[in-house]
Amino acid sequence: MRQPQQRTTAISTVSLSLYRFDGLMPRLWVIGQMALARLALRRESRALFWKLCGSGTGEGFTPRPNWGVWAILAVWPDEATARDRIGHGPVWQAWRGKATESWTIFLDPVSARGSWAGVNPFLPAGPRATPPGPLAALTRATVKPARALRFWARVPSISAVIGSDPNVAFKIGIGEVPLLHQVTFSVWPDAASMAAFARGDGPHGRAIAAVREGHWFQEELYARFHVLGGVGTWNGSDPLAALPMAEAA
Repeated sequence: MRQPQQRTTAISTVSLSLYRFDGLMPRLWVIGQMALARLALRRESRALFWKLCGSGTGEGFTPRPNWGVWAILAVWPDEATARDRIGHGPVWQAWRGKATESWTIFLDPVSARGSWAGVNPFLPAGPRATPPGPLAALTRATVKPARALRFWARVPSISAVIGSDPNVAFKIGIGEVPLLHQVTFSVWPDAASMAAFARGDGPHGRAIAAVREGHWFQEELYARFHVLGGVGTWNGSDPLAALPMAEAA
């Protein structure tokens, strides 16, 4: 099967679109979209990279799937194209039509290291200083099967910490393959609060140290983004509304 179009040169805008589906039939429909939407996305020539993802339950991410929440992550040449395709692209329109709620956040890459399916899709356009205001963090990892149980044993404590952190404005765990391919995404008011969670001597910091010492991942990527804005709602409101300098569409 041909893979989604990949890109390794600098890009401008990333979109993460989340959809909530209630009821049996809409959920069965979106499960079918995990195969059918790929055909349409291959024809979306302006999308430089894309992934269809499910989600986990609880704060952050867990190995237990949430059958009601699904996501489309895409990379675009610029913000105008991203907003146009999210608003008018056939896949995004179809998903909104079946979902009870949807929200898209638009992101400008600041830094990225590592790889996702063999490429780094979030390379910024040259060296970037961390901008003021809201930032988003994305981590993606392929967990080695032999390390999966040890990896997931650390998840409850990490999830509890991020869920109780007063600074995090939004958080979700998504992934392509349960247990083995996982993505964490979070939004923070500034770089200091993000760094305090990621590098502190808490469950997250200790898990990162264990990953480094145990070589738990086959592939990993860490990216940081400037938040450009959002459209739609999640849990009935705009997650960016309370953030200074957030530009909600």
